[in-house]
Amino acid sequence: MKNIKLIVLTGLLLFNINLFAQDSNLHIYICFGQSNMEGQGEIEAQDKIVNSRFQVMQAINCLKGDRTKGEWYTATPPLCQCDTGLSPADYFGRTMVEQLPDSIKVAVINVAVGGCDIRLFDKDQYTDYDSKYNEDWFLNKIKGYDGNPYEYLINLAKLAQKDGVIKGILLHQGESNTGDEQWPSYVKKVYTDMLADLSLTSASVPLLAGEVLSTEDSCCSSMNTIINKLPETIPTAFVISSSGCTAQDKAHFDSEGYRKLGKRYAVKMLSLLGY
Repeated sequence: MKNIKLIVLTGLLLFNINLFAQDSNLHIYICFGQSNMEGQGEIEAQDKIVNSRFQVMQAINCLKGDRTKGEWYTATPPLCQCDTGLSPADYFGRTMVEQLPDSIKVAVINVAVGGCDIRLFDKDQYTDYDSKYNEDWFLNKIKGYDGNPYEYLINLAKLAQKDGVIKGILLHQGESNTGDEQWPSYVKKVYTDMLADLSLTSASVPLLAGEVLSTEDSCCSSMNTIINKLPETIPTAFVISSSGCTAQDKAHFDSEGYRKLGKRYAVKMLSLLGY
């Protein structure tokens, strides 16, 4: 009788472990930045067809779309806030699942704030940059992330780590820091903090940083010279070119530009994974 009880107890323990086990085939990518990472592209019919192996952890409660913060969903855009548009994260994930084995799922967590300085994501300095514009549209974005976008993102990432494995960090930011030669060091601080707070290593979790819009009349293309210096400060950082990515205005890509840029993030990540 004791042996039967022991077998049953062992079985229950194994069942519970398997039920809550981290899935090594769920590859998670953290996405952060400003308005282009939020996504400003029009969501067209082709963008609404998504492979269910591409998932998003919902960052903000969206009553209209019936999405709940912290839950996993098929990654139908928008992937950031409730009313944002197409972003690089969309076609990053789609391209990843197209090229990876069917056993692997790809997931993103996207926390971005239009117009923000990179130091809004510095956990030690964010209070100096959380009211940069002192305008409702900006303040409401910060409020949506409980006043601290960095901590909010880390908490979501820790929740996601219960289900899968973080494989990389995607950044698109720089317009608000155009001309600031210290930008790579600011990014290094945020990246280092993320790795430490999530118990990750740079060797296994690279940083992919996209160039800002590089069209002839863009507002901030000069920032790309500084962005391309990032690997000098962070050896595990890789810059994603925006060359040839089309625009809707002087700061934002259009839908096709986001698709192209997102695919380039994926091509680089796939190469780092050995595909």
